[in-house]
Amino acid sequence: MKNILLIGGSHGIGFEMAKNLHEGNNVFIASRTNDQLGNLNVNHLPFDATKDAIEALELPDELHGFAYCPGSINLKPLKMLSIEAFREEMELNFFALAKVVKHIMPKMQAGSSMVFFSTVAVGTGMPFHTSVAAAKGAIEGFSRSLAAEYAPRVRVNCIAPSLIDTPLAGRLLNNDKKREAMAERHPLKRVGRPEDISNLALFLLREESSWLTGQVLGVDGGMSTLNIS
Repeated sequence: MKNILLIGGSHGIGFEMAKNLHEGNNVFIASRTNDQLGNLNVNHLPFDATKDAIEALELPDELHGFAYCPGSINLKPLKMLSIEAFREEMELNFFALAKVVKHIMPKMQAGSSMVFFSTVAVGTGMPFHTSVAAAKGAIEGFSRSLAAEYAPRVRVNCIAPSLIDTPLAGRLLNNDKKREAMAERHPLKRVGRPEDISNLALFLLREESSWLTGQVLGVDGGMSTLNIS
C-alpha cells in the first residue's frame, strides 16, 4: 500500500483525486477543512499552507506520491494590484509549496512522483493574469529544476489547466451567460471539469507514467495550442 500526501484535498481537483486514491492507498490530506471527506478512508490533517508548519504534521516516514493543490484566481488589471497582492499569490502558490517539498523530499521513495499545478496563462499571455501567472510560472521553473535534480529517484511533473469548474472559479461561472462565454473561449467549447485534471494527476502519480518527468502538461480544452477563430 502506497502513502500519498495531498496538500489541499477537500475541494475541487484535490477532492476528485482523493475520491480515486483512497481505496488501495494510504492517503493523507492536509487541508483547512474536511467537510467532504467523511465518506472517504483518508487521514485528514488540519493544515493551512500559508500559516502552519509542515514539520508539525504526523506524516509517515515513507511517501510514494505527493500533490500540491492550493491555488488562487486573482484576476485584476495591473493598476489595481498592490505589491502585497503579488506577495500573497507567491506565498500561497509557490513559497508554501517550496516549504513543504523541502521537508518531505527525504521521505520520497525511489520511483515516487510529485505533481504540481500551474495555469494555461503562464505559456499563453492573458490580460489580468499578471499576479497568478507570475506565481504559477515560478512553479513551472521549480518543477523542471526539481525533476532534473532528483532524477531518476523522484519524478516531478506539472499540470497547466485552463478554467476549471471548481469553487475557486465560482465568481467566473456564477450564471449561464458567464459560463457560455467562458466555454466559447475554448476550442472544445466547454470549461474544464475537476475530473479532467484529476485524471491526469492520478496518471502522473501511478507507475504507468514511469517514463515521464520534468513536463508541464496543458489540459486546457485546446486553448494554449489551437486558434480556430
